[in-house]
Amino acid sequence: MRLITEVAQDLTYLVEDKKSGGKNVFIEGIFMQADQSNRNGRMYPMAVMEKEVARYQKLIDEKRSLGELGHPANPTLNLDKVSHLITSLRFEGKNVIGKAKILETPMGNIARNLIENEIMLGVSSRGLGSLKLNKEGVNEVQDDFHLATVDIVADPSAHEAFVQGIYESAEWICENGVWKAIDVERAQQTLKKASKANLEETKLKMFEEFISRLSR
Repeated sequence: MRLITEVAQDLTYLVEDKKSGGKNVFIEGIFMQADQSNRNGRMYPMAVMEKEVARYQKLIDEKRSLGELGHPANPTLNLDKVSHLITSLRFEGKNVIGKAKILETPMGNIARNLIENEIMLGVSSRGLGSLKLNKEGVNEVQDDFHLATVDIVADPSAHEAFVQGIYESAEWICENGVWKAIDVERAQQTLKKASKANLEETKLKMFEEFISRLSR
């Protein structure tokens, strides 16, 4: 399975009064879209999107639908980077409209400060799944898609290119509930097996293989 990320930029910021005083800050907008080719050349069939949004609803109900500020290089949630709690995901036609509450965590406070200073932010869905090229030449996300979360990102356009080029180059497997990047594991094993005499040559070959994956 590959790490799949998509970026959306059009968000609305909402401020609501707390019962105990102070303000709650929310972001709301299109978090994901179905049945249309996106800027990454991928398409999420409505059936796949509906299934995952329905599954993710349990996490929302249990208040475990946390997201991060920034985008990690893996599908695992990092509690020290948590900035928001996704409070709802709903369909409006082909669009998945999401709403998230900014939390009073270190990363949440950074996000809140950026919002208060009118910095443009975006959201980026993070999930795992396989892709299959359809007749129209579009990579179609398959039924094994698993939505991990939706993160808050800055400078979405540049971030999108970086994530697509680097993070998605690895394939992921789940072992005992822990996601592992196969390419990272293979690289570590290759380096351990390399002799001192050809270590630099091995590193160069691995780097060339990595660059070749970016151009696929």
